[in-house]
Amino acid sequence: MTQSQAPSPASASAPRKMNPWLKIGLEIGPLVLFFVANGRGGIYVATGVFMVATLVALCAMWVLARRIAVMPLVSALVVMVFGGLTLWLQDDHFIKLKPTMVNALFGVLLLGGLYFRKPLLPYVFDGMVKLTDEGWRKLTIRWGLFFLVMAVLNEIVWRTVSTDTWVTFKTFGYLPLTFAFAFAQAPLMSRYELKDGAGTD
Repeated sequence: MTQSQAPSPASASAPRKMNPWLKIGLEIGPLVLFFVANGRGGIYVATGVFMVATLVALCAMWVLARRIAVMPLVSALVVMVFGGLTLWLQDDHFIKLKPTMVNALFGVLLLGGLYFRKPLLPYVFDGMVKLTDEGWRKLTIRWGLFFLVMAVLNEIVWRTVSTDTWVTFKTFGYLPLTFAFAFAQAPLMSRYELKDGAGTD
């Protein structure tokens, strides 16, 4: 192979496209293992399994795509912190607070960025969607409020039901609600989709 044919270091490490279903599987997998481990060994075993599975999923994302999206990375960091506190102090309140903290953080960052005229949602979508400025503004407001509502909902659930019921909600309630909300945004995204060569509002 000649020098001109050899791949450059930049191209060799460039981000790759990941199959959307595989991406979803890597994000859901740790939650499913969390649910199974809780049923077999309790919340502390489940927390340890969840932490390990989350790290494995992140490594898989990096190997397959040569990048890690912002939301899984931030969520994983919170899992490590709150999961570690749960195991260290033997207090399951910390792992139950993790969804509250993650959702509240995303909600505040999205709405705060919009307030300071620095929309962050385009970075989350990472070029997968191109919208007009007005479209991004409306979509950011919706997602920001959704995350805050989910933070409040998690607080209500974990404080009013058993640990096993909360684990079930976290696994089989949170994700369907998120997917349903994301699907409901399709009309807005279609309405404000930025066509190639078109300018923003």
